[in-house]
Amino acid sequence: MASSLDTVRERLRRFAEYEAAEHSPLYSHLAAKAATDDDVAVLLTSASGNDAHPTLLLAAAHRLLQSDPVHPLTRYYPSLGGLDGPDERTWALFREFVLERAEAMRELVATRFTQTNEVRRAAVLYPAVASVAKRVRGAVGLLEVGCSAGLLLGMDTFSYRYLREGGEQVTAGPAKAAVGLHCALSVEEGAAFPALPRKVTVKARVGLDRSPVDASDEEELAWLEACVWADQPDRIRLLRTAAAAQRRIRPEFVVGDAVDDLTGAAERVPDELPLVVFTSHALPYLPATRRDDFVAALRDLSARRALWWVAMENYEAGLRHVLPGHDELSYARTGRTTLGVVSFEDGRANAEIKAVAVPHGQRMTWLAA
Repeated sequence: MASSLDTVRERLRRFAEYEAAEHSPLYSHLAAKAATDDDVAVLLTSASGNDAHPTLLLAAAHRLLQSDPVHPLTRYYPSLGGLDGPDERTWALFREFVLERAEAMRELVATRFTQTNEVRRAAVLYPAVASVAKRVRGAVGLLEVGCSAGLLLGMDTFSYRYLREGGEQVTAGPAKAAVGLHCALSVEEGAAFPALPRKVTVKARVGLDRSPVDASDEEELAWLEACVWADQPDRIRLLRTAAAAQRRIRPEFVVGDAVDDLTGAAERVPDELPLVVFTSHALPYLPATRRDDFVAALRDLSARRALWWVAMENYEAGLRHVLPGHDELSYARTGRTTLGVVSFEDGRANAEIKAVAVPHGQRMTWLAA
């Protein structure tokens, strides 16, 4: 079911004010303008309701601009060599560009999904996954739901540097790694950031997605790059590095639904391995009722094998379904995602909130238990 124009306008406005404002001057500017321009906003209504996010409209434009790199709009796209910040000409050029290519924009919006495989989120996920590995005292199997190209399934091969106030640094992961991540870390009063291991042993890597991306395919990789915000070229470089590293350790991909095909995907991980199912910014793309179904599917699966769910999600879309009563963590209020670890015992969910972080993982606050 397509989204209404009113819904699209509101999503564009919120994206400009709350999601992009601190991180992307270009996308904040474009989304704010699009929210008041029906000719442009209507292009996003070609997407189904849960896929009609501003990032999809901007990714479609980014992808088409990749194919026309001499267009004057590229001056404002650092991903394509541009050096200018948004000014009085930016919106006019963008509007003209997308409306001249309205048919191609609608096709991309209708047939593609936002598939930002943000590698830096691994820096937030890693401490939670490592805590599960410590509990089981051995190897684990990873299953990422909503995996896109599955680059986060290589998190155990990345190195991490957590930068604390006063200059203290916490390192983790293998010392020599192709992918190195930095994360600014603050620790809430009364909290203790855990000691992190150099190695987490992962014996199985499975990704479940309705449309997995083959990062070794240049056309598919180009779409992943188009989903990266265009004034953050460092993210594209990191994406490329992680995609190259993945060629040495290939995950197994399962095409399917996050709920209906969860059990089948989990069966690809040997039963003797404790299973860590993880999600990062995947659940907002499910209708609210399906999020409850997802938790129910995890609960059912936990009756048959040892299972943990590591969630890096907006609180409303994720942990609220197993740990209500913490609306102070809502994304609508904070603009932060919430990290949690959930286990199940006799069908009952035991949820621990670990941290809050900015959506792309470059800053994290570790919380008191």
